[in-house]
Amino acid sequence: MMGKNIALVFASNPDFSITLYRRKAAEVSDSIRENSQPLIAKGLMNADDLEERLKRISLTTDLENDAIKNADLVIEAVFEDMVLKQEIFAKLEARCRRDTIFCTNSSVMSPSEISAKLKYRDRFVGTHFWNPGHLIPLVEVIKSDASSDETADKVMKVLSAVGKKPVLCKRDVPGFIANRMQHALWREAIYIVEQGIADAKTVDEAVRYSFGLRLPQLGPLENADMVGLDLTYNIHEYILRHLSDQKEPSPLLKKLFNEKKLGFKTGTGFQEWAEEEKAVSSAALNEYLVNMLSHNFTKASKE
Repeated sequence: MMGKNIALVFASNPDFSITLYRRKAAEVSDSIRENSQPLIAKGLMNADDLEERLKRISLTTDLENDAIKNADLVIEAVFEDMVLKQEIFAKLEARCRRDTIFCTNSSVMSPSEISAKLKYRDRFVGTHFWNPGHLIPLVEVIKSDASSDETADKVMKVLSAVGKKPVLCKRDVPGFIANRMQHALWREAIYIVEQGIADAKTVDEAVRYSFGLRLPQLGPLENADMVGLDLTYNIHEYILRHLSDQKEPSPLLKKLFNEKKLGFKTGTGFQEWAEEEKAVSSAALNEYLVNMLSHNFTKASKE
């Protein structure tokens, strides 16, 4: 799901050549072409650009491939299994150069733990691409307990060179930066439904049509500075004691989980989801992300 989109991102830079390793032989060009169509429709790339990118991506199922042995940077994007990730990096360390930089695209797992068994741990960092990896600009670069400053700096520069927005997570903590904030919001959103304050649809609308609108332009700490830290302090002194501080998953979430009401995949979760509604939601998200990228590209071009 992530690997082919990360390859597409790196192929945007003509200075890079990319080798996509898969355990099983499978052509990914058609999938990349399909994922790129919204970008072409918005003028963020054209068909010729896409074909040039695809020429920079080669596929292999052989870990002994010279492109792997001579790689400058390797990004792992397998599913979230600690043993599998550790095994992959052990195999890579036995094949790659000493100065090859290793990155894990884990969204939750500790880079320190993933790299714990490596001999040269200084050249390892987390690189958390957000899904869809070719549409969301942010990549969190997470330093492990052994990552060198030089490695983190090099990865930040490489990501900038392929058009991403890298941010540095200085300490390896669960959830890194953005997921900690995202799930703090989710915890309170679920709590509001659980307590009968509002239903799920209302909670989502309250976010979409209020502070959610300004978040792409105004981050929470800039917002706090803007309104004044005296006001922020007074609000927090009053409201924080009333917010959820649950340390375990919500009883409501646990109930839905146990009842196999798992959201889109089962057709019911916090809300009911018909097939058409699921398709509309997914398409609307992709359209929104592409429009945001198109707006930012236009703004940057004018500047």
